[in-house]
Amino acid sequence: MKTKMIVFLLFLLFSPTKTFADYIVQSQDPYHYNQLVEDLAKLTDRYRNVLEIREIGKSEFGKTIWAVKLGKGEENIVLVGTHHAREWISTNLLMVMLERYAETYQTGEMFGEFDPAILDDVAIWFVPMLNPDGVDIQQGELPPQYKRKLILMNKGSMDFTRWKANGLGLDLNRQYPAGWDELPTEDGPSFKGYKGKQPIEGKEVQAFIQFVKDINPKSAIAYHSAGHVIYWQYGDRQNIFRDYFLASSLAKLTGYRLDTPSIDATGGGFTDWFIEEYGRPAFTLELTDHEGESHPPMEKFHEEWIRNQFVGFYLASEMAIIKSNE
Repeated sequence: MKTKMIVFLLFLLFSPTKTFADYIVQSQDPYHYNQLVEDLAKLTDRYRNVLEIREIGKSEFGKTIWAVKLGKGEENIVLVGTHHAREWISTNLLMVMLERYAETYQTGEMFGEFDPAILDDVAIWFVPMLNPDGVDIQQGELPPQYKRKLILMNKGSMDFTRWKANGLGLDLNRQYPAGWDELPTEDGPSFKGYKGKQPIEGKEVQAFIQFVKDINPKSAIAYHSAGHVIYWQYGDRQNIFRDYFLASSLAKLTGYRLDTPSIDATGGGFTDWFIEEYGRPAFTLELTDHEGESHPPMEKFHEEWIRNQFVGFYLASEMAIIKSNE
């Protein structure tokens, strides 16, 4: 027995384990659009048998907005990141999740307690970066022809780390029709908070809404930052008991708290629209406990990955159960 224990301990000590450095997606640094394009090309080459990549539209400055499907299921869920430019840590998270899930789906190995074969029934669509123009601006890459306008929208400041909007100063998560009329707004295009002259004005939101209508997902998650909170409730079309159960389970999985909206809460966000449009569960998960008007520091990433690593598989599994009971 003693010899067996020594052998087991030696196995644990010397057996190869993968680290972040062994993967295509390197999440320790700020994530930008060119890195996204490069990583997606490598991932779709390595996992071509399990991934499908799709161009769903263009940003205001002409960058491609990408979606990636993992799995063969006829039903699906969608996970979207970086509506807001300074929240690109959500792109880091979704790209890491995409690669880890693709690997385990291709090998057939369990991912924690989850069997990746669930993706044969319910696929996951990843939209890692909805706002590529805003990300570039937030990271200091200003198109010369728009530089003067961008500085004006940034209240005259050359520090763009607080930038949330798209390239034209629209807040993309205040562009959805649900509750849009009641939303407060900046007077005009701004680094944050401007809802536009009408809903679905921004090209990015137009593309994403059409994509969602095309794939008809059973559920959705939008990743934002920050607050360690889950928003799950909107309007009167949702099944409160079902969605509270799912939200509570996500809270236990991540350690985030559930938010209960105030009686005068307004919408304008993607998950508000999804719940109102489809009557299906949708959740906004706010990454990190970062405070202040800038991007969360990268040292926050590892904790957020640990908290969220099972979220996609969990939601896909629950949608498979709900579908089987219909």
